[in-house]
Order: sequence, then C-alpha cells, then structure tokens
Amino acid sequence: MGKRTEFLYLSEPDVIKTGELAPPKAVNNAEEVLVLLAKGDYLMGGPTHNSHGMYLVFPKESPFPNMPTAGPDRRFVAMPAYLGGRFNLCGQKWYGSNAENKKKGLPRSVLMVTLNDKDTGEPLCFMSANLLSAARTGAVPGVGTRYLARKDAEVLTCIGCGPIGKGCMEAVITEMPNLKKVICNNHSPEKAVSMANYITKTYGIEAVEEGDLETAVRAADVISVAASRTAPLHIKREWVKDGCTILASGPLQCDESLWMDMEIVYDHIGLHHAYVSEAIESGDKENYYNGVIGGPIYRLIDAGKKPALDDSLSIGKIILGEQKGRTDDKQIFCFIACGMSVFDLGLGHDVYHTALKEGIGTKLLLWESPAQVED
Repeated sequence: MGKRTEFLYLSEPDVIKTGELAPPKAVNNAEEVLVLLAKGDYLMGGPTHNSHGMYLVFPKESPFPNMPTAGPDRRFVAMPAYLGGRFNLCGQKWYGSNAENKKKGLPRSVLMVTLNDKDTGEPLCFMSANLLSAARTGAVPGVGTRYLARKDAEVLTCIGCGPIGKGCMEAVITEMPNLKKVICNNHSPEKAVSMANYITKTYGIEAVEEGDLETAVRAADVISVAASRTAPLHIKREWVKDGCTILASGPLQCDESLWMDMEIVYDHIGLHHAYVSEAIESGDKENYYNGVIGGPIYRLIDAGKKPALDDSLSIGKIILGEQKGRTDDKQIFCFIACGMSVFDLGLGHDVYHTALKEGIGTKLLLWESPAQVED
C-alpha cells in the first residue's frame, strides 16, 4: 500500500482571506527572501541556478493554423525554484500573458503557484497567484524603500498605476513614515485618477493625478516605476532631486548623466549575471537588453562606465550589514527590482500555512495510493 497524498487548492478569494498579502507582512517576507538570496540558500533554474525562468514565446508567423503567433506581452513562463531558511520548499510560478486578455474580461497575465515537498516532489498547495505576484512585486521595492530612502521623504510619485503599480504603492507607503503626498502618473489618466482616489479614501493621504512626467518626477522624494513595457518612459537628470530614491520595478530609461549620478542597488546580483549571460547567448545582446529592467545599466557596465556587477551593491548585503546603503542625504539611489520565483514561494509559503491553520481552501486528493510504486 502506497502513501496517500492530498494537497490544498486556494482560489483567489481564499488567498485574500489569509491576510498574508498585506504589507508590512509581505514586505517583511520579501526581506527574509532577499537575505536568503544574499546568503545563497536558494536555487532557481538555469546552469547557474539564477535564471528568471524559461519562456515560451510565439513566432511572428506560423504555417500551423492552431499555433498562436506573437502579440504584445504574449508568452508563457515557467519559473521553478527552491527556497531555504524557514521556507524549505520547492515550487514553481507558471503564467500565461496576453495583452488581448482585457477584451475577454481577464487580467493581462493569469498566474498560478505550486508548492512542493522538497524531498518527495508531492504537491503541497496549488494557488491563484495574480494577487500574490502583485503583492510580492510591490513588497520588494518596499524593502528598497526601507533601507535606501530618506526617512524624511514626503512625496511619492508612482509611475504606472495598474495592478503592479498599485501593489508597489501599497508596500512603499508603509515604509515612508513622513509621507504627505502621492502623485500618480499613468499613460492612461483614468487609472491614475482611480489610484489617487483609492489612496485618499484608503489611507487619508493627499493624492493627485499628474499627466506630465517631468512635473511628477520633479516633485518626488521617492519614485516607484512600475509602468507597462509598452509605455515609453525617459527620465532626465535635471528632473530628479538630490536625495531621491528611484524604485525600478518596471522598464526605465534615463539620461546617461542620471545613471552615472545614481548609486545602483540590485535585488540579486546572480540574477543579473544570468540576464547578461542569456543576452550573450541569444546572439542579439542589444535587443535582449531592451527587454530587461537592468539593460541600460548593463550597457554602461560593458562600456566600463559603471562598476561590474560583482563590485556593485545588493540589497541583501546591505540588510546583512556587509555593504553600506545610504550614507549621504544627497545620494540618488536606483533600486533594480526584477521578479524572481523565490519571492512567490516565500509569500506563498506563508499564505499556505495560514490557510492550513485557519481552515481556508479546499483539500484535493492526488491519490489514495499511487498506481505506480517501484519495488
């Protein structure tokens, strides 16, 4: 007789009900994960265990009538990982993305996370992950704000007011004790107005829509960038205050003089090494750089204008006290935050265990006894 195996299924309402997605819980969770990354107690895909994931992208044309063809944000991605520390599990985030989804009443991306026993491979939990992913994406720049932003920062500018932008905003504002105003900038003003109204109603903080990027940037002490890859964005040096902290959770273009004036802090150096290696292997490094948040900095590193990755700052080492973060109120910081599945596993772990404790979700049977058991 083999071993009975069941796992927990968590719908989106179940995930919300656990309460684990709200900052500062999610920010504290992300800080734990960043420390494990800095210590090396993790594994991701690829030959160096640092790959963001494996992408399935579609051709521009296909002779097969049922094969999808390329479109804006159209792809599938598998993101496996192991996360150590108190989490001590394996898992994967899987998602499909298509900008056309909104015409069908769906989010651009549909995401699921699976948690697995690290030894047996048995599923522990299968959960809806759209809100989980938004929460962990926002939590990482929340950690960046905690360790890099000036404590007297009063104005936050949010560039990008979609679900990810909102997730970033909700985490970042919990780490700005003197916040007085939020400026919302989005390529479609309606979303900026909606987020500004939400902020005022929910947090009692002054919030306004500002369609002019220069005006929005000039006023900011902290800038959260979470705009769509399809929305052009370029920030000039003269717009940015001394002492400002830029949280790049989405594509960002800057004047070279601004890049040179900024202290760059990475979420995880290993991931950026993997991006550069994949860019070289792609045979079209410049085009690859165009598709990743750190691309403009990699170009400056290649040109010898910015420190090599191994000589750069990482937020995990700053948390551990192995590197120094802000030492001067006039320093301009840019925190590069790219998504990694270890953050989904970390936050998913806490969602799962809270659900177990509180009886949330549906238990599903994999088998009473596996049909195939080796002698």
